[in-house]
Amino acid sequence: MADADDVRRLALALPHVVEIESDGFDFRVGNRGFVWSYPERLPGKPRVIRSDIAVLYVGDEAEKQALLLGEPKLFFTAPGYDGAPLVMLRLARVKVDRLRELITDAWRMRAPAELAADLD
Repeated sequence: MADADDVRRLALALPHVVEIESDGFDFRVGNRGFVWSYPERLPGKPRVIRSDIAVLYVGDEAEKQALLLGEPKLFFTAPGYDGAPLVMLRLARVKVDRLRELITDAWRMRAPAELAADLD
């Protein structure tokens, strides 16, 4: 199963990735975020950065719903993410190969065309 170190290793293996200083992890390509630590917000409590949960860019609402409905043990969402093409991923429940696929897909969707060509 995966953890924050796996996220970091996989994200940094992709071209043109920059890690933004964070209490957890936060990765960008072309100044666009594609995977970062989940900033959990509970009513009446300060925000907590959860590095055991990754927020992933998924492209659109249809893909988001497919992941949420198809694999509810892996993926979830929160009210602050309604309408956003983002899902939360429980790292302890995902295999590293699947994590690589998810991070790479998120990178492809966020990378500007001139940078995306460098992956192929």
